[in-house]
Amino acid sequence: MESHSSVSDDEREAGRVESRARLRISELFQRPFGVRSIALTGLFILAVFYSIYFMRSILLPIVLALLLSYLFRPVVRGLAQLKIPLPVGAAFILIGFLALVGYGISALVTPALGWLQKAPEGLTELQHKLLPVKKSVAQVSQATAEIEKLATTNAEIKTVEVKRHPLTETFFVRTPEFIASAVLLSILLYFLLVYDQVFIAKLVKLLPTLSDKKAAVGIAHDIESQVSRYLFTITAINACLGLAVGTAVGVLGLRNPVMWGVMVALLNFVPYLGALTGIICMTIGAALSFDSLGYALIFPAVYLAFGTWEGSFITPWVMGRSLTLNPVIILLSLTFWGWMWGIVGIILAVPILAAFKIFCAHIKPIEPLAEFLS
Repeated sequence: MESHSSVSDDEREAGRVESRARLRISELFQRPFGVRSIALTGLFILAVFYSIYFMRSILLPIVLALLLSYLFRPVVRGLAQLKIPLPVGAAFILIGFLALVGYGISALVTPALGWLQKAPEGLTELQHKLLPVKKSVAQVSQATAEIEKLATTNAEIKTVEVKRHPLTETFFVRTPEFIASAVLLSILLYFLLVYDQVFIAKLVKLLPTLSDKKAAVGIAHDIESQVSRYLFTITAINACLGLAVGTAVGVLGLRNPVMWGVMVALLNFVPYLGALTGIICMTIGAALSFDSLGYALIFPAVYLAFGTWEGSFITPWVMGRSLTLNPVIILLSLTFWGWMWGIVGIILAVPILAAFKIFCAHIKPIEPLAEFLS
């Protein structure tokens, strides 16, 4: 009888929450909308979008530092329980993170540049390998002439690129901005890890009543715990997927398995599009590394098998329904943040969307928006 009554209470509470959400939505649409209010709202949204785009060099390290602070905060608190002071623990985590990133860049830049330098000749070689599959015997001569023309064009393009050195120019132009963003990210991340409770304490002092203080602290802790859980879990899942794929392709004989594993882990932060991009890149890389096209196709098949298993079973089982997102909203978020902040924005799109959904779920006036994003 007690279990039956508790289930009934939970169902009634869920019904009351849903009815309140519907009531707020109905009240929102029953309000009169004037042309002036719509125009002002539209101008405000455009101003916000323009500010996000114009200030991307400042906002990007701030957002990245905030997300990384949620990721590393449980580790810093765990070190604090071992009698390690917060400043020392935060410095240890920051130095380890920067050392890991620096080692990864230094270890991966050489094979990545090697693949990029071989790209023009590799595409021509790939087309030669694909001719028996795509063309019939009667069209081989015509296709060969087109490939020779393409090879000549690629050689000319390559010569022009060497003269202009676009990668070198981009490197020298972007290096000061990258260094400034990295310094800002490091400093902000350190202070966010050390003074993580200061902002909550300030918020508690500003609120007038004790009930408001308790509610604010509860909401802040819930948001922080759920965002930390999401970021830590998705990072661990992607790292394990990259390790599995990198180990598998390395055992099968593909060169630079570490580079492929890191690529898989990073691209998996981008749902749908990341896996598709990774499979295409691995197909091209394997086809250029092996003479047999049939054997080369094993590598993208392995990637697809691991990715399907992770996306269909591992992630839904570990994350649960509370942190799932609407696929349409995910694609729109990828498009928006990719347009705003480029490749880094695409990688951060889903973590930002998940954090925003968790925030909306804990704020009563915008709680229906969290249900819409699910």
